[in-house]
Parts: sequence; C-alpha cells; structure tokens
Amino acid sequence: MGAPLPLLLPFLLLLLLLVASNTATAAGDGCNMGCDLALGSYYVTPNVNVSYIASLFGFSDYRELAKYNRGFPSLDYVAAGNRLDVPFTCKCLTLPSDRASTYLAASFPHKVDTGETYVSIASKYSNLTTADWLQATNTNTYPPNNIPANTILNVIVNCTCGDARISADYGLFRTFPVKDWQVLASISEFSPDQKALLTIYNPAIHSGTGSGIAYIPAKDPDGSYRPLKSQAGKKVPAGAIAGSVAAGLVAPVLGVLLFLFYRRRKAKQGALLPSSNESTRLASTILIQKLSPSTTEADVASLAAGITVDKSVEFTYQELFNATEGFHITHKIGQGGFGAVYYAELLGEKAAIKKMDMQATQEFLAELKVLTHVHHLNLVRLIGYCTESSLFLVYEFVENGNLSQHLHGTGYEPLSWAERVRIALDSARGLEYIHEHTVPVYIHRDIKSANILIDKNTRAKVADFGLTKLTEVGGASLLTRVVGTFGYMPPEYVRYGDVSRKVDVYAFGVVLYELISAKDAIVRSTDGSASGSRGLVYLFEEALTGLDPKEGLQKLIDPKLGDDYPVDAILMMTHLANACTEEDPKLRPTMRSVVVALMTLSSMTEFWDMKNPGLVNLMSGR
Repeated sequence: MGAPLPLLLPFLLLLLLLVASNTATAAGDGCNMGCDLALGSYYVTPNVNVSYIASLFGFSDYRELAKYNRGFPSLDYVAAGNRLDVPFTCKCLTLPSDRASTYLAASFPHKVDTGETYVSIASKYSNLTTADWLQATNTNTYPPNNIPANTILNVIVNCTCGDARISADYGLFRTFPVKDWQVLASISEFSPDQKALLTIYNPAIHSGTGSGIAYIPAKDPDGSYRPLKSQAGKKVPAGAIAGSVAAGLVAPVLGVLLFLFYRRRKAKQGALLPSSNESTRLASTILIQKLSPSTTEADVASLAAGITVDKSVEFTYQELFNATEGFHITHKIGQGGFGAVYYAELLGEKAAIKKMDMQATQEFLAELKVLTHVHHLNLVRLIGYCTESSLFLVYEFVENGNLSQHLHGTGYEPLSWAERVRIALDSARGLEYIHEHTVPVYIHRDIKSANILIDKNTRAKVADFGLTKLTEVGGASLLTRVVGTFGYMPPEYVRYGDVSRKVDVYAFGVVLYELISAKDAIVRSTDGSASGSRGLVYLFEEALTGLDPKEGLQKLIDPKLGDDYPVDAILMMTHLANACTEEDPKLRPTMRSVVVALMTLSSMTEFWDMKNPGLVNLMSGR
C-alpha cells in the first residue's frame, strides 16, 4: 500500500489544493476579472460570407478579422466547412436572475428578425451559445417561439482566460463548439504530449466524439501561444477539476486523496442553468400532486397534454398493439415494478414499450415529464407515449440488457475492468447532467444496477425515471413519499424522508461497489435467511477498517476479473464509493466531482491497458 498515511499527508494536501483549484471557466462558475482577448470559432456554412459573420460580432469591416485568420489567403471567400476565428474581449458578467453568479463571457447585441427563435439565433451564431443560455442571460424572457421582432437580445458567448494552476503557458483560448463527429484531441494543433491538457481544461466533453463547447489554447496573431498574465487577486473559478495527466502515476495517491478530500468537502450549490419550460414543469408537478386513485384515462390524457412534449410522439393504442402482435408473450422482454416491457419496431427503429397500469399514473407522468425535457447521451431516450386503455412509454431499445444482468446474471461475457470503469463514467455523466445542468434539477431516487442499461458497445444509459423527483436548486421538496430500492437508499432518506441530490450519490456509490464485487446490494447469508443478510456498503466498510484493508478488499473483488485489473484502480474506485456512501450527506461528493474522479480512473485504466497489450483495450469498444 506504500508509505504510511502520515508521511503522505504533506503531499496529499498539496494535491488536494491542486485538485480543488485546477479549474477552467467552462461552466462560468465565478470570476472577478477577464482578459482583453479571446477567440470564437465560427463554423462557416453555405451562403454565409465573412462580412456577415463579422457583422454579427460588431465588426463593420470584415478585414479586421484577417490577422486572426492567417491561414486563409483572403477573407473575400472562405469555403463552407472551414472555421473562422472571431476576436472579442472576455469579461466578467453576471446572471440577470442572480447578480452574485458571475461568469466569463462576451455579450453581442442582436436585433431579432420576424420569426426568429432562441434556437435559430443560437444557430446563426454557429452555436457559440445555446437557446437555453440565451433565455437565462437576458432580462426579458420571451416564449421560445414568440420573440417580438426588433427586440434586442444579448447573445452571450462564454470564454476562458486560462488558469495558472493548470498551466501558465496558455492565456489565450478559443471557444470551440464541438460537432458530434469530432474528437476532442483532433480539434487542437497540440502535439501528442500536450493533448492531455485538453482533458483538464474540458473534463465535461465526452472522451469519444464530443458535444458542447470546448476551450482550446490558441495562438495569437504573431503565431505564438500567449502566456497567462498575472492573475493575482483573481477569484478561482469552480469549473472543471483536472483529471487525466499522469493518471497512471498519481492514481495510487489519488485513491487516498479522494477518501480524505470528499470527507471534508462541503456540499456545493448546483449550477444555475436556464430552463425553457420551467413554468410548465412546475405546473405539471402540481397536477401530479393532485392525482387520486380514481384518476381516469381522460384525466391522464389531459395531464399528459399539459406537459410540453418535445421530440416525443403520441402513439395510438392500435399502433402499439400491432407492433407487439397484441402484446404477445414472445415480445415481452422484461417485467418491472410498474409494468411489463415489450419489444417492437416503431417509426423505423427498435423500441421498448413499457405498459403500465392506470394506478401508476404518478410514475408515468413523472417519467414523461423528465424525458421529454432532458436529453443526454447517457440517459435513455424517450420516443413517445400513449394514454389509451393503459399507460405506455416508448423508449429507444438498448440491446444489451442492464448492468445487474451482466454482473449477477448468466449468459453474458464477464465485464472487463476497463468496461466497468467506462460504464461507471457513462452513468455518472448521465446523473451529473440531471443534477447540475437542468433547472429545476431532477433527483432520480432509484439508481441501481438494474436501471443502468448497456448497449452493444458496452456504453451505459441511465433509465427508469418513474420515481424521479423535481426540485428547485436549493429549494424545498415538491414530492415527499419515500420510494426506492432497499440496499441503495441512504440513512437520511429511509429515516426522515430527506431528499437531495446526495440520495442519488449514495445509490451510485453502491453501484460502484457492485462493479468491483459483482455482488448484490444486499448480500444474503449462505443459508438464505434474511437475518444474516448484510448490505454491500457494510461489507466494504468492514474491509476498509479491518487490520489488513488490502486483504479484505481482495476477498470482495469479483473473481471473474482474475488478475486483469490494476490494483491501484480498484483501491481508487473503492475509496470513491466509500465517499459516496458516507452516512452524512454533506460529506458525500457531488456527481460533478464523481465524474472528474472517474475520468482520472478511466485515464489510469487506459494507461494500464496500453502497458498490457494482451488485455482488452479501453478504446476497442468491445
């Protein structure tokens, strides 16, 4: 296990300070000063010329952009598909709804044309901003599809000025909207040994093909990277923690560090991000509270109609009946607490249809409400719904079962350590999204291995939002009944019904223990009696506090892993799970911190796999 803990404390404290302050301004989580220059990467589309692009950002003469785009012989014609850098000043701005919330960005006035929407305006600015962000950063919020013509909106483009704790070599950054097909490492001119820095500056960008906005160190007009100016007195932003550089070397220490760090960390308030349908969601929640056992089919249809359903289809009962051959047993692929699940093909794609009784109205509406507003790669996608005869939710079909089946069932190949880490990271990203990037935030309340679906590439999606709770950031609970699965529920929830995002964090910690051990959340006694059953959390805590923690953990590791795993990575995940399952919810990390820790673990595992070519490589997509 290395040097005694007291000898490591100075080093751990140093790393703790580094991890706590190695941040980027990607999320705009706090600032008190900016910088004189940042760049926006504008993706040129057909029928758009440089003069038009320049005018969007306040330049009367497009030739002013020439010195920032020396790769083009002339700006008189720039072909579609190229990127054009637009310079601007990166300032410290405040949210209209909360003057205490500051972030780094530039503001560009935009006169609204007839028929323009937040979505079309964001597209006009090459998605350097988003529709939600436009609504959040303007004092007057208009309906998404009814913005008065000639209104002046502020188009906010986020930026960063760098961070000395990551690198003092870079003080000029390009705000870069990542396309779905792009890989983070491919959008920079960095040499291979520098590319790891991109992950530190952009931990929220997916490790494969990306999405969202990345911050890329850029060269100034002289062709050199601009060093970071003195940031004395600058407030350290609370954005993205460094996660991947030299992970293979520091992970053994980080395992202990996480244990210490999360025990002492205070809970942070979730990020305030815009909501395009907040009033509709709150109204829907109030309606759900008023439901009674006598609720009729017409009542449910009326309530469902009151939920803004974007990107979802309302199916007829006959369509679902035909697609499942009358809900024939041969189409049945699962049975849950709220109904049966059937396989079908609808609208040209494979689908899973959940058929629910009318008594499950609350669960139906809760799930419909969440999945019609929340869209993320690591959350199961809702295709549509139906309220005729029964309640039906139609999801994308995720073809490789769920995590519980892979860990505890039969008929599946054992998951490699790399696959387990990847599943953990994917699931954490999905949870982090509903915890941090929606307003109001959502609390799943039933995180467990059975609700994490696995696709053919062994990527994970969080599913089953029927118990999801809606709450305002820092606000009071709107739903209060205690629901969930025994073994995954934290003490404060079971005893007092206290609900917070830390309920999901606790349950996720149990899932991490499952990934390590392949044991159920409740481990039954050898004779099958309930009296001898013990929770997985207890078993791991017992091992960690024993005379020989390493030996105790060794007995809990899934034997199907054999010796094909880095021991230090097992220790790191164990300590992370231990932090997630702290009895005091204030001592548990946020899902944002969990994602960062798992990114480090993922990098460590990839590094280990490269040193062991006989094993399944993390990026093989097995």
